[in-house]
Amino acid sequence: MRMMIGFIIAFLVSWALGKVLIPWLVALKAGQTIKEIGPKWHMSKQGTPTMGGLMFIAGILLAVLTAGLPDLRAGRLGALFVCLFALVFGAIGFFDDYMKVRHHKNEGLTAAQKFLLQLAAAIAFTVLLRSWGYLSADLYLPFFNLTFQIPWPVYMIFAAFVIVGTVNSVNLTDGVDGLATGVTMPVALFFLAVAAYWGHGELGVFSAALFGGLCAFLIYNFHPAKVFMGDTGSLFLGGAVCGLAFGLDIPLALIPVGIIYIAEALSDIIQVAYFKATHGKRIFRMAPLHHHFEMGGWSEEKLFLVFTGITVFTCILAFWGVMDRFPTL
Repeated sequence: MRMMIGFIIAFLVSWALGKVLIPWLVALKAGQTIKEIGPKWHMSKQGTPTMGGLMFIAGILLAVLTAGLPDLRAGRLGALFVCLFALVFGAIGFFDDYMKVRHHKNEGLTAAQKFLLQLAAAIAFTVLLRSWGYLSADLYLPFFNLTFQIPWPVYMIFAAFVIVGTVNSVNLTDGVDGLATGVTMPVALFFLAVAAYWGHGELGVFSAALFGGLCAFLIYNFHPAKVFMGDTGSLFLGGAVCGLAFGLDIPLALIPVGIIYIAEALSDIIQVAYFKATHGKRIFRMAPLHHHFEMGGWSEEKLFLVFTGITVFTCILAFWGVMDRFPTL
């Protein structure tokens, strides 16, 4: 019941806030600056308000503090930790968006600045989860139901690499109307199912709120988008996804559930490396991956449906792969 309440609160708050936030962002001229090196038809999106992620961030936070209040009072703070972790990444994204809007350029924080801030947040979060008993140094291998105990310092390095990589992969996925929103919705449902199956009600509330907030945001973000989530939203989503994976102690589940995030990031890495190695040749028409398919004639609606559909399938597969991690309650 608390999970359903969390979903409803996050949905209604995010939806209602969108009615106010979008006109306010338009009035502030907080429009997205489109990169000139991107697809030419994306230039029509120039000026679409950004930082719309604020609406689902507010809805999720309110849902966790209300529907999750019994857990907080009982000392079950997992949802609060994950929410705060995601908020830190959202704050990094907000500052990045603010600098872009202020200077009217698609350049905010430097890559080094974002990396150091994200790395510090990742390390602090893993230490916090370990100290509260949510996270072990046993690395669980989905589908094989095996665990490998590794030294804690090594685990922290692994966790920092996974978190920073995943967060930025989610950010890369946010390049087509509704894409990062649609892909993350089944991921939220996956964590909701896992949390409910294992009796982690507090993390279930956060997962339900994440799904509810994204459902509401999609009303405004589906093509043609009335608002973009910006780095504010995409970095928050990356933090939320990673927070849930580590909070439930199944970080390697990010491989199947985040297969689209990984594909987007790898396409970008491969493109840049191949371009430099061959002095100008390309493997993809354009990177990241969604632009490759756009250049091949795919519409934004088709990208949304195909990439989201793939994620639904991999999330179902992932649930089967992790369902024996812990005894059910």
